[in-house]
Amino acid sequence: MTSDSTDLFGERLFARTVPVMVPVPTPLPYSYSVPEGMAVEPGSIVQVPLGPRLVPGVVWDGGDDGKVDPKKLRPIEKVFDCPPLSKEMRDFLDWVSAYTVTPPGLVARMALRAPTAFDPEPMIEGLRFTGHRPERLTSARERVLELIEDGVPWTRSGLAHASGTSTSVIDGLVKQGTFETVFLPPPPVVALPDPDYVAPRLEGPQTESAAELVESVRKGEFSVSLIDGITGSGKTEVYFEAIAETLRRGRQVLILLPEIALTASFLERFQDRFGAKPAEWHSDLAPRTRERAWRQVTTGDVRVVAGARSALFLPFENLGLIIVDEEHDPAYKQEDRVFYNARDMAVVRARIGDFPAVLVSATPSVESRVNSDVGRYRKLHLPTRYGDAALPDLHLVDMRRHPPARGGFLSPVMLRGIQRTIEKGEQALLFLNRRGYAPLTLCRVCGHRFQCPQCSSWLVEHRFRGQIQCHHCGYAERTPEACPECGTFDHLAACGPGVERIAEEVERHFPEARTIVLSSDLMGVKRLRLELEAIARGEADIVIGTQLVAKGHNFPLMSLVGVVDADLGLSNGDPRAAERTFQLLSQVTGRAGRSGLKSHGLIQTYQPAHPVMQAIVSGDATAFYDREIGEREKALLPPFGRLASVIVSADSRGEAEAHARGLRQAAPQVSGISILGPAEAPLALIRGRHRFRLLVHGRRGSDMQAFLRAMLANGPKERASLQVQLDIDPQSFL
Repeated sequence: MTSDSTDLFGERLFARTVPVMVPVPTPLPYSYSVPEGMAVEPGSIVQVPLGPRLVPGVVWDGGDDGKVDPKKLRPIEKVFDCPPLSKEMRDFLDWVSAYTVTPPGLVARMALRAPTAFDPEPMIEGLRFTGHRPERLTSARERVLELIEDGVPWTRSGLAHASGTSTSVIDGLVKQGTFETVFLPPPPVVALPDPDYVAPRLEGPQTESAAELVESVRKGEFSVSLIDGITGSGKTEVYFEAIAETLRRGRQVLILLPEIALTASFLERFQDRFGAKPAEWHSDLAPRTRERAWRQVTTGDVRVVAGARSALFLPFENLGLIIVDEEHDPAYKQEDRVFYNARDMAVVRARIGDFPAVLVSATPSVESRVNSDVGRYRKLHLPTRYGDAALPDLHLVDMRRHPPARGGFLSPVMLRGIQRTIEKGEQALLFLNRRGYAPLTLCRVCGHRFQCPQCSSWLVEHRFRGQIQCHHCGYAERTPEACPECGTFDHLAACGPGVERIAEEVERHFPEARTIVLSSDLMGVKRLRLELEAIARGEADIVIGTQLVAKGHNFPLMSLVGVVDADLGLSNGDPRAAERTFQLLSQVTGRAGRSGLKSHGLIQTYQPAHPVMQAIVSGDATAFYDREIGEREKALLPPFGRLASVIVSADSRGEAEAHARGLRQAAPQVSGISILGPAEAPLALIRGRHRFRLLVHGRRGSDMQAFLRAMLANGPKERASLQVQLDIDPQSFL
């Protein structure tokens, strides 16, 4: 007698072949045979042999073309017991692959992030009351029976904890036949949110905007809404109403946040409104937690996910709404393996799934602003702070007229503002978007500058750790006592300030003040969360931080925000430099006065007449956007034109340059598309690899992807030592 998958001679039988997308950089799925009796369908997650390994894969669309004998193909080894990827999700992965010019296997790998979650979680052993009461009842046993007599099963440890007894009491009752063993489903990652847990408290424009979002959810079709509201205007509460309506309709919600690992306050606000926290998804989660979250998203047991950009590739069972909070934030751009902007891909995901997307920002990106101006997006404007709290009074500090003392970086105007603030028992925030102590260290005697041996960048001094470090490759060494070039001791000079150096200056001027330095390189995520909570409770007088302090935090006692170097972001060739500086300064000054305190912002600058500085202090965002949009339109820069970056890197400079020139020569002649370069990238060396850059510029309707594919197909062949990276819609120009 034989099984249904072997013949009389013990050979396996194969019914057909199917394409399987495997997580490797190949342009097409691989074909595999399906053993007789194995059931697969498009979207099934399977295990297949790939070389000497077994890897997960997804049965893709296309089916058997009949050209290959199944006996000549390697068979699928296993079908995982989990829901298949939906047609909607497969179409989305195909779209991302085509748009980013990335092999589809690499894109599919982002949806298969938790391989140990493909099989169901094991059942948990529990206990249920049999109805048989023990002959001898102690007080401990009585407490146990009071909890379990209703017939609801408990875990052994849970029952012991709830009744205040030891597990030995539970075990004694099991021996007497009072309980029987049952198996329970694994607990949920988070409790189900209740859309009506707390009634919303909205006012004025909030009520109108929330009503429009709820109506878009009720329509159940694709739309994009942009909530454009000043800091503290209640944007979160408005989109919470769209979430509530989506939950009432039995669908799932994805909330994208640029720094979810640091925004514990957002999770608490969500819990206050819905009675439960959303499931988190980010790289700092424990692997087991990520696996359980992935599994319960696919089954629909998790209804709301708050996550970083990679959460966009979770295979939701029934996604019905995407929120992109702080949609302008550069953190939504991934620049590794698959280059994509999660904000833009979220809109595509909603369009393919035919449900609403909501973008949220106090300082929208120019692209989103234009889309709302021309009617592609619905614009919902919140012009005032919630509860009539006033915006901070902003003032420019002209550093040419009010310079700091010798060796310092804080103007006397800034120091007086800090003094007045802490005397009132309120908090001051000093913002400088530069980590470490100083960005450059040099020798006063011979002029030697400490540079990374693997990158074309200076080593940044981190005095708190006693190191000089490269922020691009991670190379670090102990801070030397003598110059390695001339050997002179005690003549190394730190040039320029980082947050550690500002903290040193603050402690010199305000030795009694409680000071906290917030920087991602000083502490882990858990420590940062604790520090942010401490600041919110008023346990610090002066906070010194990098851009992570601008990420939507609410500090009730914060009444002064001081920007140490407002010109920092304007000093590079990035075409978005003015936009990003405006956004960052608006966001960070918006940390002040959110609870109603009279607040101030002091902005140190050597360029007080710059349009960005004038727009910040005047509060005239419209004038700034009109000017920026006009300049973009004249130059045909996004969103009025298209850009793509091609970075060629190699072990040697000559090899990288030759390959880049070969690509330039192979580029097709297409009307409306031009190429700049090749030229050395501003960061010409990273991790020991030399980098040359091509910048492709096209009109809005240009088929940039077809142009790039033709250039790569006709260009010189890649070698193992070479790497070519394509970045459609680049955000970084380094």
